[in-house]
Amino acid sequence: MTALTALGGASAQVDTFDGLEISECPDWALASLAGRLGQEAGSAKAAQAYLGKPLPDVGTCTAATPFYVFWTGPDQWMIEAPHDSHEDLAAQVKAAVLDTSSVTEQTDGWVRFDLAGPRCHDVLELLCNADTRSMAAHTTTRTRMEHLGCFLICRAVGHFSVLGPRSSAGSLHHALITAARSAI
Repeated sequence: MTALTALGGASAQVDTFDGLEISECPDWALASLAGRLGQEAGSAKAAQAYLGKPLPDVGTCTAATPFYVFWTGPDQWMIEAPHDSHEDLAAQVKAAVLDTSSVTEQTDGWVRFDLAGPRCHDVLELLCNADTRSMAAHTTTRTRMEHLGCFLICRAVGHFSVLGPRSSAGSLHHALITAARSAI
């Protein structure tokens, strides 16, 4: 058996345009973390001990190698790590935070596309209402693209990640490609 990406390929799809590269990123494990009611402080402390850095605040992200953590709501975060070394990321996080938090495996629920290059803003402006030109590195927001609820992460200047529902990977990819062609 061969593992397939969200777009159905044996390897990640990469589309290159003038000043822009759109890459499917299947090599990441993803887990959600939510502090339980009344145990939020213990949850944050346990997560910080595991990650090596405090959890990010509203609308921000934390790079804590090998982890990348982004805020999703009050006392809620998503944690990314390389899939090859953290295939069981949710179990690892759960073992670290014990009963202070609810942890859920999210890897197969989401698809991630990275946009890199100076034309990122042109494409994203056609797809969502996020002000990407004012987003600083390591910030995140929720937005809609093609009627899909997505997370938009600014990882660095000229590098954004779009996380959307894996079941709609083809639609999201089509929207990104269409917008890239329209923005030329």
